[in-house]
Amino acid sequence: MEAVVSVPVKLTLGAVEEIKRLMNEPDFDHSQRLRIGVKGGGCSGMTYVLGFDKQEEGDETFEIAGIACIMNKSHQIYLYGMEVDWKGGLNSRGFTFTNPNASSTCGCGTSFAV
Repeated sequence: MEAVVSVPVKLTLGAVEEIKRLMNEPDFDHSQRLRIGVKGGGCSGMTYVLGFDKQEEGDETFEIAGIACIMNKSHQIYLYGMEVDWKGGLNSRGFTFTNPNASSTCGCGTSFAV
């Protein structure tokens, strides 16, 4: 049985639109879910993980705007309340992370410390 949690993170409308665009690509593997998480490394100690992946043991599931998401339950302490946005401009293009749990963030925007 899958564990279902309240939604620990928020995706902005821009992020939802970009993720759904990626999911509509012809070669997208629809057995995968959007993984939101962290891993050790980066200039500030931890790096965000955002990508499509298979569900693993220890993952909790939730849905945001019709997007099936997974997160390792141990990552929730670092990410609860985080907002993921998509910037499509010429100077800054890509996903951005606003994390209220981060004590500091690297200039690259994908690395943080708690």
